[in-house]
Amino acid sequence: MTYTAPITEMRFALDAIADLPGIARLPGYEEATADMVDAILEEAGKLGGEVLAPLNHSGDHEGSVFENGVVRTPKGFREAYGLFVEGGWNALPFDPDYGGQGLPWTLASAVQEIWQAANLSFGLCPLLTAGAVELLQEHGSDDQKETYLPKMISGEWTGTMNLTEPQAGSDVGAVKTKAERNGDHYLITGQKIYITFGEHDFTDNIIHMVLARLPDAPAGTKGISLFLVPKFLVNEDGSRGPRNDLRCVSIEHKLGIKASPTAVMAYGDSGGAIGYLVGEENKGMACMFTMMNNARLAVGIQGVAVAERAYQQARAYAFDRTQSRALTGNGGEGDAKSVAIIRHPDVRRMLATMKAKTEAARAMTYWTAAALDRSKRETDEESRKAQQALLDLLIPVTKSWCTDIGCEVGSLGIQVHGGMGFIEETGAAQHYRDARILPIYEGTNGIQALDLFTRKLLRDEGAAMTQLMLEMRAGLPAADAGDALAALRQPLAEALEALDRATAWMLEQGGQSLANGAASATPYQSLFGLVLGGWLLAKAAQQEDGGEDGFVAAKAKTARFYADNLLGEASALAESVTAGAGSTLSFADEDF
Repeated sequence: MTYTAPITEMRFALDAIADLPGIARLPGYEEATADMVDAILEEAGKLGGEVLAPLNHSGDHEGSVFENGVVRTPKGFREAYGLFVEGGWNALPFDPDYGGQGLPWTLASAVQEIWQAANLSFGLCPLLTAGAVELLQEHGSDDQKETYLPKMISGEWTGTMNLTEPQAGSDVGAVKTKAERNGDHYLITGQKIYITFGEHDFTDNIIHMVLARLPDAPAGTKGISLFLVPKFLVNEDGSRGPRNDLRCVSIEHKLGIKASPTAVMAYGDSGGAIGYLVGEENKGMACMFTMMNNARLAVGIQGVAVAERAYQQARAYAFDRTQSRALTGNGGEGDAKSVAIIRHPDVRRMLATMKAKTEAARAMTYWTAAALDRSKRETDEESRKAQQALLDLLIPVTKSWCTDIGCEVGSLGIQVHGGMGFIEETGAAQHYRDARILPIYEGTNGIQALDLFTRKLLRDEGAAMTQLMLEMRAGLPAADAGDALAALRQPLAEALEALDRATAWMLEQGGQSLANGAASATPYQSLFGLVLGGWLLAKAAQQEDGGEDGFVAAKAKTARFYADNLLGEASALAESVTAGAGSTLSFADEDF
């Protein structure tokens, strides 16, 4: 159950894929020097490996407990959070005017991978706080920023996202929580469910971002407003004031992430919780999408993180576990005694699959984070717009594909362990259980697929996708690049052709049948992720300066394995996109 941050891998992906040195040349990011990046990753690795990782298994076993209206997190978690705040880790990417360090989101994303891999339950708390901070930075009033941002950025206070209600999950427009105008504030009444870290013992205040509806609001999502509702009100001098009219009713009993308290929250049992409007009335969804998009990238990183943790554990077990004789040559008898299972071809295949998918997903999340930084800091408007268009396109794919990878790699990790993987004491099962929530978080992966189809692909009639396809084709290995790289060109070119065909078909459905497009959106999204992941691995393999001897050569092996064993699925997925919608929609209700 140990975890060591893969700093060499992370550093390579930051430089070779995300071009962190180039990002460090953008205005405001000049302090992200190579020495600074190395020091941050090393220290984050120490906190993750030495403090957070040892709490992962015990936290899963103990879980968070709700007693008499109070939530108690597992032993050691509160103290670990204190060290996290003391180290200034929460402040990395945020505005220096409010106590942030102003470093790139790309670097912060890599650091976040360490927290999530070391202890996914713990990492959820700063993940939500980061989203709430980003929301307030973009949409909060000057007074709200001055009052709340310094302590949220430091981590002294945490933040939450309150969307879901019993009757309103993904259909946010069905929210019934009410907001009544009351002078300079609003009174909030209603109930929210599935609120991650909605109540806990880490800090003395929690700042809730709550969606609610005004009495005269339009129906649906156009009538949703966003409110900042603190657990404790804040006095004019910044000190903590009286308790607000909100409480945790219970916490959920879950398949995984058991140390993370998932709360049912009640607002206004005694007349109304005091809330402050963020942005404009009836414009809450636009504000909340800032937080949701931040969280969607972060959840994609969680998929990478849990995959890395599962891979590390499976690899260690494969080198340690001895069973059966090794095969040699063409079916020869091999050694007469049992060998470590890493010697068996199918175990090597599983580990290679875990490794390739994890590295592809890491490259994707870092590349997406780089687009986020460039969309904010490029010096000319056209470049910022182009990066924003790329970011919008990548967010649903990154969230969905990387969280699917987390589940797939976690499952393979159990398989490598054999029967011991099914036994809780090994810890392999926890990674799979923890990962299973990720394809559901922040809009299920099916909803991400609809977002990709309707809001991203159709909105600009495929313009951003066309630019990305041009970039990927231009980045194919040259035919004379040498045997290891040239072998990647043909399977990647065929996969890009499959993605191109599927994209054209999806665009056609925008004018012909949205239902057909919706039926094919998920395989299209999977195809997109599969091809992009393979292309990014090939991009990594083409680097000339890989640092340690043999490092880039190993990247070429990983990219070749991905191309030979995984990328062939692209043609089948493209066929599912273009031909599968009709058979899906042919089912009548009574056929199920």
